[in-house]
Amino acid sequence: MNVSSALYMISGCLVTLGLMLGLMPALIDYLHRIKFGQTERGEGLESHKKKNGTPTMGGLAFILVPTLVFLLLSLCTPFKLLDMNTGIILLAYVGYGLIGFIDDYIIVVKKDNEGLKPAVKFAMQSVLAVVFFLLYRSTASTGVWIPILDQTIDLGVWYFFLVFIMFTAETNAVNFTDGVDGLCAGQMVIALVPFLAFAFFQQQANVGFLIGLVICALLGYLVFNLHPAKIFMGDTGSLALGGLIAAVAMVLKQEILLILIGAVFVAEVLSVIIQVTHYKRTKKRIFRMAPLHHHYEKGGWPEEKVVRNFWIAGIVCALLGLWLGVM
Repeated sequence: MNVSSALYMISGCLVTLGLMLGLMPALIDYLHRIKFGQTERGEGLESHKKKNGTPTMGGLAFILVPTLVFLLLSLCTPFKLLDMNTGIILLAYVGYGLIGFIDDYIIVVKKDNEGLKPAVKFAMQSVLAVVFFLLYRSTASTGVWIPILDQTIDLGVWYFFLVFIMFTAETNAVNFTDGVDGLCAGQMVIALVPFLAFAFFQQQANVGFLIGLVICALLGYLVFNLHPAKIFMGDTGSLALGGLIAAVAMVLKQEILLILIGAVFVAEVLSVIIQVTHYKRTKKRIFRMAPLHHHYEKGGWPEEKVVRNFWIAGIVCALLGLWLGVM
């Protein structure tokens, strides 16, 4: 990467951050006026009831702004930013965001708190996972790099099942993490930083630039999402971020490290699976409430403490994943 391309990338990141900081107040005001507000579940935490009416679908901003900046720079500069890898990442980002948008629209506009039926949502997520596998398989191997052992194992046809699990599990894991002000967006910034480093170590500057744009967009969003949140990302944002990080891990061949780097997301979804499975069998709960962040809230932790401690755990996992990825 030469000095000229580096300057373009830094400028793109600064423009993205500036656009987010400038546009978010207008978006919040607009969503307020059209009454696109959050509706807290009746069985949810009492402390969250005051969040009713807070604008949601904020994920639209951090999906559209970095995507448009990336595409405009790709069209208006001599650098060929859009390739197969960045195309797959963008398709995952926007595609899963669209599924989330449909879900949010049904909840907010149609006043149906169930949103998309779980089977329909899973089917849509699955179709996208298959599309990404077919696109990626046409230009890349089915090998998976094993950290520590520094060995690559060719999974052959089994690679499809790994990709399928990555996309469907990660989108739902990130979705479950979005339940406390600032937690999900901040945790995603932390998790994306190691992949940003991997991209440049692998000389995939285009992928690194796209990751950098998303990180800057999320930082701009976080200014308005920290407690007390003025806006929520909704399923629009959380599903998009889950699809994005799964696609990034796939194109950078860091599928295994995704588990470690995204350990907080993994813990959140596992807490739900364990809670539901155990309750169905015994009618008893292991956690005070699932997902995991609500367990700690029920135990008396304020939202800020939950976010701070989860971020610290995320930073530790991200640093360990980064070390394993470059050692």
